[in-house]
Amino acid sequence: MIREALVKSSERALHRVEMTPIRFALLVVLLLCCASFARAHDLITADSAERYLSEAQQRLDTVRSRQPASQRADAATRLGRMLDEIRDLLNRDLEAHGRLQGLSTEYLVREFKTKGLPFEISPALGRFPANVTWYREALRLSPDGPHVADASFSWLQGEFYDSFDADPLRPRQHTWAGLQEQIALGERTVKLVFAPPESEEAKFILAVLYTRAVRLAPDRKTGEQYADRARTSIAEFQTRYPESLRVAALPILLQNLDRPRR
Repeated sequence: MIREALVKSSERALHRVEMTPIRFALLVVLLLCCASFARAHDLITADSAERYLSEAQQRLDTVRSRQPASQRADAATRLGRMLDEIRDLLNRDLEAHGRLQGLSTEYLVREFKTKGLPFEISPALGRFPANVTWYREALRLSPDGPHVADASFSWLQGEFYDSFDADPLRPRQHTWAGLQEQIALGERTVKLVFAPPESEEAKFILAVLYTRAVRLAPDRKTGEQYADRARTSIAEFQTRYPESLRVAALPILLQNLDRPRR
């Protein structure tokens, strides 16, 4: 989903930002992990555009219907995943050509806008951001059900990878309240997601969020509490996923737990 866009934008960031060895190593590990899971997509064609539009309308009709909340929430989750799939295609086009091109692509974007589903480039990111709105809506409609794990993971993943430029430990916005929300979402997600790739990724993201919290904590006591959470999370990750590429980043996270807060 977001991984391919992250790889592309972060590669550009390496040339723009003066990075310490620690930041560089952590980013490289994240990029390797993202690239290893990246999925290939076909280009947007007339047929795929019509298929996307038809599916979007079906999902929207279900979400706005009087069907049971669980069915509406499932439709919202599926809509969010489809929008992220399209977003990846648009970002590939943007990266390759500097703009969107192709009549089918232009048609798709225009028709989605008329449905109230606009694709807009984020000035801060320089690409199309993750679409987490429908994941939030799914969890609002029905906090329980088979859709919850997918919606929670996709929301967590989307917000995390869009939250930084070059250094995962230096988020774009230093808002303590926002970080608390992300951590709460991460803690819920790791309890819900059991598929190995998603579970590993969710737990690693949570470890990074705990490490961010050490830096952003409003006082020393709170920082120490999050440092304890981070160390526990890191130790559990290393035990559970010893062969993961992300294990190479764990010492970097541990080093940052001992740094002065900013």
